[in-house]
Amino acid sequence: MQQNSGSDSQPSQEQNQRQQQQSQQPPQSQAQWVAMQYPAAAMVMQHQMMQPQHFVAPPPPPQHYMPYHHHHQQYQHHHGHVQHSQQQQGSGGGGENKTVWVGDLHHWMDENYLHSCFASTGEIASIKVIRNKQTGLSEGYGFVEFFSHATAEKVLQNYGGILMPNMEQPFRLNWATFSTGEKRSENGPDLSIFVGDLAADVTDSLLHETFASKYSSVKAAKVVIDANTGRSKGYGFVRFGDDTERSQAMTEMNGVYCSSRPMRIGAATPRKSSGYQQQYSSQGGYASNGASNQSDGDSSNTTIFVGGLDPNVTEEDLRQPFSQYGEIVSVKIPVGKGCGFVQFANRNNAEEALQKLNGTVIGKQTVRLSWGRNPANKQS
Repeated sequence: MQQNSGSDSQPSQEQNQRQQQQSQQPPQSQAQWVAMQYPAAAMVMQHQMMQPQHFVAPPPPPQHYMPYHHHHQQYQHHHGHVQHSQQQQGSGGGGENKTVWVGDLHHWMDENYLHSCFASTGEIASIKVIRNKQTGLSEGYGFVEFFSHATAEKVLQNYGGILMPNMEQPFRLNWATFSTGEKRSENGPDLSIFVGDLAADVTDSLLHETFASKYSSVKAAKVVIDANTGRSKGYGFVRFGDDTERSQAMTEMNGVYCSSRPMRIGAATPRKSSGYQQQYSSQGGYASNGASNQSDGDSSNTTIFVGGLDPNVTEEDLRQPFSQYGEIVSVKIPVGKGCGFVQFANRNNAEEALQKLNGTVIGKQTVRLSWGRNPANKQS
């Protein structure tokens, strides 16, 4: 009897053990409980358990500044050489420049608008839109200073060529060349070339990409725009960081097509005792050394005389190339004199503009720059 009862009890115990094991083994419920305890694992487990058609994608980001970053990440993926060359641009100023020049601003684009454009960086130090002293209206450009050079450099990389908020117009950005710490005449030559005969549809980014795809030291490219019409004047400038590549581009890129027309390349000639002086002729060759970058002996003078001025150039045309060097107080072109005057708010800005722009082409003629006289000093 004991053996029978013992043999009868063994199967019942085994059945009980199997029932207990089965009751403790619902894998899905256990996985779900663990998933709730560990959110990081939950995403993996739930994704593995769900069928693909049940997977719900996260909602799209809010339509503010985020799409601009996302779009440019795709742009950088396909145009890595453009990103590489723009990174080098920042280092050309000694790594200290924190200020970005913003151009092609409409009259309603004020400091608040620019702040909304770059607020996502979280590192805006100051913003200034340059306005006409008499009318108070925007001059069409401004400056955004950031807390670090690295942030300013990222802004140039991430925003250049991207559409501005609520506009069908891309950002037009560059380093602010008047920034303290960026003294190109001391840190090295400013190796620029003149590019003429540009097609009407050539933009800064297209000109930049045309050269940067072949020369890694390209720092910047700018197409000169008519302020009245908003259209290209058919020429621009490309700045290099390496003299060898600049020389190669002078020969290799002359006659190469950019968009629908072959380019005409001009040169920048070195000047003694004043670093490299950009001098371009309308034919794309070397210009004479004309007016010198002499000091007028008056440290308070901020007015530049512009000689050899194209008679078709307007005051707005004259203002544009000077505006990147700092705040301009006034621009005057006396009727029938073939010259003009540009007055800066700051002496240092005027000095750099005089050095960099003497011998460049404005309109269709090479200009000669020298110190003029401030309006207050003209009576003496």
